Amino acid sequence: MRGWAFGVLLCASAAVASAQVGEFSVSGGGSHFGSASLGESAGALVDLHDGFHMALRFTLNTYKFFGHEFGYGYSHSNIQIHSVPVQDNSTSIHQGFYDFLVYATPEGSRIRPFGAAGVNFSSFYPPGASVYGGGQTKFGLNLGAGIKVKVNDRFNVRLDVRDYNTGKPFNFDNVSGRLNQIQVSVGVGLLF
Repeated sequence: MRGWAFGVLLCASAAVASAQVGEFSVSGGGSHFGSASLGESAGALVDLHDGFHMALRFTLNTYKFFGHEFGYGYSHSNIQIHSVPVQDNSTSIHQGFYDFLVYATPEGSRIRPFGAAGVNFSSFYPPGASVYGGGQTKFGLNLGAGIKVKVNDRFNVRLDVRDYNTGKPFNFDNVSGRLNQIQVSVGVGLLF
């Protein structure tokens, strides 16, 4: 067990040691849900509506045109049950993600467009549930693009568009398909 843990630690430190630039960023924006029908509850349709999104990202640029991004995201939206009367309840989504980044310009450039692809998990919490229990976690893939503009040697601003594709939560009746969450955010990054 110690040998395995040492190997993981060695690989992780090698990635950090070879990193040319790191970045910590905070972003905010909106979430749009495509295929937002979550199924039916007692014969009434259930939809997930748009909301706001915040994200924390840690990026390691390990080569001129490549990077790795780890992050946490929080989204807040509404679940609407089309019964009589219509029920509208707030819900939250916590996300963890990893993305491999490919830049169009080399490291050190003032403007860096990029593409991103990776894996994620999304933990959905129904109305009244807390993060300590009652949520449902779905795993998925994400794709996206963005641009980073260096303001000075310490800061940059960024624009991100990501599409998170996961299973649909809460196990309502007659559910089908997958859930697409498209996030558009603007943020600021600290370079180190």
